[in-house]
Amino acid sequence: MNNQFDLLIDSFLENKVGIDAGFLSKDLSNGLQQNIRELQKDDLMTDAGIGNNKVKDSQQKMRGDKIYWMDKTRNNIFEREFLLQVDDFINHLNCTCYTGINSYEFHYAIYEEGSSYKRHKDQFNNDSNRKYSLINYLNENWLEKDGGELVVYHDKTVQKILPQSQTAVFFKSDEMEHEVTKANRDRMSISGWLKRI
Repeated sequence: MNNQFDLLIDSFLENKVGIDAGFLSKDLSNGLQQNIRELQKDDLMTDAGIGNNKVKDSQQKMRGDKIYWMDKTRNNIFEREFLLQVDDFINHLNCTCYTGINSYEFHYAIYEEGSSYKRHKDQFNNDSNRKYSLINYLNENWLEKDGGELVVYHDKTVQKILPQSQTAVFFKSDEMEHEVTKANRDRMSISGWLKRI
C-alpha cells in the first residue's frame, strides 16, 4: 500500500499537485459511485454552500454541486473502506513528511449536467485548519467532451485533470487555486480535506 501512497506524495512534491490514477481500487470506486446514486435517488444530496459555520453564503453562485457528508458511524462497507484508506494514507504522510495531520472531513459530491465550480482555494479566510485537499473521482469512461475537468492554476501554467474513476488528486488547500468546468453529464467524486486542529 505504501508504494501507492508514495506515488501520490512524490508527484505532489514534484509538481505541487499529486495524481494517482489508481489510488482507489475498481471495486471501491464502483461501490462509492453506487452510494452516490442511492443518495441522489433518495434525495439526500443537498446544494453545497460557500463558507463555514462562522461565515456562510446560502445565496452563493460560485458552485453548483450537491453534497452529502461522510460519517464514520454509518454502517456502509464502501464508506468504511474508503475512510480506513484515508487513515492509512494520513499515517504514511505523517511518517514520511511530518505534516502533523490529525483530522479530516470528506463528502460525496455530484455535479449534475450544467454544474460547475468557479476558481477558488479550499482554505477559509477565518480558519486555517485545512492543510491538504484530497479529491477522489468515481466516473467511468470520462472523456474531454464530458467537461467537468479540474483546472489547477500554477504560477505560469494551467493543469487540466479529467475526473476519471479511481484517480486521486492531492494538493495544499491554501496554495492551489482551482475550478471545475461545466459538466456535460453527472460528475461524481469524494472531496475532502486533511486538517491540523
